Amino acid sequence: QVHVVESGGGLVQAGGSLRLACATAPPTYSLYYMAWFRQAPGKEREFVAAISRLGDVTTIADSVKGRLTISRDNAKGTVNLQMNRLLPDDTAVYYCAAGAGIRRTSESGYSYWGQGTQVTVSS
Repeated sequence: QVHVVESGGGLVQAGGSLRLACATAPPTYSLYYMAWFRQAPGKEREFVAAISRLGDVTTIADSVKGRLTISRDNAKGTVNLQMNRLLPDDTAVYYCAAGAGIRRTSESGYSYWGQGTQVTVSS
């Protein structure tokens, strides 16, 4: 059994900040390539950000570049998504994923998924 859990979601005003956290168990799986995806009501799930096993390579979606930052702490087995200058369009359920696939910006590249955490940005 591989368990992925997200936390840190909530309700914020436009322009505000929020930090999401992701933890995996067993902790060995924190060494996998990790990513964040999001899905808004009525829309398809979309890629947000990914980070390599060593944390030296990151990939950020153009829609959030400059506002969202992904990081990881392998010693603690956690991955974070720092969200700044949030917009109403950022409202979605955010999912953390782990995997060893080569398609790092695609859902098919990840084997393990969390249940999601809701982020709501009000105007």
